[in-house]
Amino acid sequence: MTFKSILDEIENNLNKVLSDLPISDVVFSVEPSKPGFGNVSSNVSFLLAKQLKKSPQHIAEMLSEKYSHCANTLVLKSEAHPSGYLNFFANWDKLTQLILSESYLDTFGDVDIGKNSTIVVEHTSVNPNKALHIGHIRNIVIGDTISRILKKANYKVNILNYIDDSGLQVADIIIGFKHFGYDQEPPDGKKFDHYCGDDVYVKTTEKYETDSSLEDVRKNVLKELENGDSETAKFADKITRRVLAGQLETCWNLDVSYDCLNFESQIIRSGLWDKIFENLKEMDLIEFENEGKNVGCWVIRGDNKEEDKVIVRSNGTATYIAKDIPYAAWKLGLLEDPFNYEQYGKEQPSSRVLWQTTLNDSNPVSQNFTGEKVITVIDSRQTRLQKIITSLMGKFKSIPDAYVHLGYESVTLSSETAKTLGLETDGKQAQMSGRKGLYVSADSVYEILKEKTKEETLRRHPEMDGDEIEKIAHYVSVGTLRYEMIKQDLDKIITFDLIKSLSLEGDTASYIQYAYARASRILEKSDRVPSINVDFSLLTEDSELDLIKNIGLFNLQVRDAANNLSPKVIARYCHDLSVAFNSFYEKSKVLDLGDENLENSRLCLVNSLKITLEKSLNLLGIKTPDRM
Repeated sequence: MTFKSILDEIENNLNKVLSDLPISDVVFSVEPSKPGFGNVSSNVSFLLAKQLKKSPQHIAEMLSEKYSHCANTLVLKSEAHPSGYLNFFANWDKLTQLILSESYLDTFGDVDIGKNSTIVVEHTSVNPNKALHIGHIRNIVIGDTISRILKKANYKVNILNYIDDSGLQVADIIIGFKHFGYDQEPPDGKKFDHYCGDDVYVKTTEKYETDSSLEDVRKNVLKELENGDSETAKFADKITRRVLAGQLETCWNLDVSYDCLNFESQIIRSGLWDKIFENLKEMDLIEFENEGKNVGCWVIRGDNKEEDKVIVRSNGTATYIAKDIPYAAWKLGLLEDPFNYEQYGKEQPSSRVLWQTTLNDSNPVSQNFTGEKVITVIDSRQTRLQKIITSLMGKFKSIPDAYVHLGYESVTLSSETAKTLGLETDGKQAQMSGRKGLYVSADSVYEILKEKTKEETLRRHPEMDGDEIEKIAHYVSVGTLRYEMIKQDLDKIITFDLIKSLSLEGDTASYIQYAYARASRILEKSDRVPSINVDFSLLTEDSELDLIKNIGLFNLQVRDAANNLSPKVIARYCHDLSVAFNSFYEKSKVLDLGDENLENSRLCLVNSLKITLEKSLNLLGIKTPDRM
């Protein structure tokens, strides 16, 4: 239980103390303290002030005296702070042994929030008409990190990627190939997904501005896409799967993997919509409009002042949301699964088996990728649509939080980066737009980061061989990309700056990875195998205790991140852990002390840090090089 053990001990003893007081129930907090407030603090005195009609400081003094009579294992003493907080000081000999011993276990950091229940995390879901840009990476990294955290919290996680292979953007590249005759093979050296996005898609959409007849062409293509047997649909399937292959290569390179690919075209043809449409009518969740601007349409009534949402047009065709509703119900297992499954043609680098839906029943294989709960990672611009789906699924499932939209703000380009790419921004941030060709591809950012890291690594380690430099450069560039996407709150816009992202200092993945490499180097130089059979009482310096405390907070941070679906919590924890270790490194020598027992104790601490940092970085999908 690590640091949580002392929190639990204090909470239990405080409840015993309060049970003897003439008060009603009070819900208080017991938390790791800020500097100057002991090791643990409680706000209980403030919450009792009104009932006891005394000042928080007076109550804290009274509680501290009563607490001194409680049986304690991990608490050395309690103390009333003048501010009114009740502070506690740890028995570090015992707490250090508990924390460092547990940190060596494979299960360190595990928490059981999920109780082995199944949860679906859907992320990525990029239209298969272009390469992934840096804005898409935020979605992908959030989804992948949340999946890792939920697994650590004992959920069985099904990771899905929704392939919108029947929408407008797919129709546009089909028009480019079929109507304007773009070559189906990209120029030498260019990935097919880059070719489709940079050339075919952008140049085709530009033509809509000057040729209004293309709208009719687009409508016809869209209609043909819904007919799975049409030549257009078969051609689109071939093209979109080639684009998808390129997108998956980018994701795999960033250490992202999936369980199943779900194709929108198959959802449309599966009959799922017909089933859910009848359910919606039976449950009076939609209404038929007999008058007004939506006459003849089926609509979902808007809440408060929101407009009604048309779900079926007056001509009988379903709107965009009609594709998402049955898919959402399918993810929750509310509809009979109409799909068969087959393994994707390429193996994921993680060796995780990747399945894909199919309507082909010649060789039926069944799988179950549904969940008791669903988290869908989609940017905040779709909040209204997701709110409708979330509400509907809550009514279908009779559980309000069964379907969760995890929204996030967009990634913009700094004016400097936009200028570097030859884009006009009027000195302002530039919003990503695949249609306008205004974006930085994820592949190109990765390559720039990688080359920069290779140069720096070679400068520092001219003796290092090429393969090792290549591996370090890959770890650092992937780590940088991933960390930049999750170190901020999800409701904050990220302004991506190509130059700043290359910095190897400050609040960066490189800073954290370097702390790990530094710890690895100390252990390597010691020429010893670290052990927990050491004298823990020798670790008494403030920098040592601060590092031990941070290590002991790991499972609390995992719990916080899982409960709040916040990858930033783990990113911040990794940084705090690295700061604490670097402070220890500067103040406490580890080797050549002339005291073998103290050396062994500090080596045990360094190895504990290394283990914890590796486990916490793994939750962020960031690898740990032994040298940098």
